[in-house]
Amino acid sequence: MSLLNDPLITVLLCALAYLSGSVLFAIPICKLWKLPDPRAQGSGNPGATNVYRTGGWAPAALTLILDGFKGWLPVWLAHQTELSILAQAMVALFAVTGHMVPLYYRFQGGKGVATSLGAGLALAPATTLLISLIWLLVMWRWRVSALASIVAVLCGPLISALIEPDTMPLFGLLALLIIVRHRTNLIRLAQGRESRF
Repeated sequence: MSLLNDPLITVLLCALAYLSGSVLFAIPICKLWKLPDPRAQGSGNPGATNVYRTGGWAPAALTLILDGFKGWLPVWLAHQTELSILAQAMVALFAVTGHMVPLYYRFQGGKGVATSLGAGLALAPATTLLISLIWLLVMWRWRVSALASIVAVLCGPLISALIEPDTMPLFGLLALLIIVRHRTNLIRLAQGRESRF
């Protein structure tokens, strides 16, 4: 089954991906832990890193897992329905876009790193695991989450071109989207003001 001969399933899964991506799990998790709204703290980003700064590892880990899962699930469903790689990549992009411009939160969302991780694990696990390793190494060396994310996503297109070339356009687009979402972090990095762990 390909994108061209089953567009209905592709459209439905893209819609599901966007709607699930629009759920910003950091917000209900912070409410559950009685933590401040992550959008009003630190970087203002509703993601695992900002949750960690106010609540520690437990709520941050749960945020990471759930934000990753909402990217993984629709892409996994697209794979199970035997859609083409192109269609699966479209579903992945809709999931990440949902997190960045969520329907439920006036289109003010997060940076999409965890959701990209989940979608990538479903579509291109080898590439995604190598990107994750780069993130961990940069984070271990410099202790700056934004720097680790930027370096890791920039490596994505090259890694995918070498080992999973069909997915290179997806990782190129994800890199572009995530870099744009990190533009304020780039300014702070250049000024030496970005928060460290």
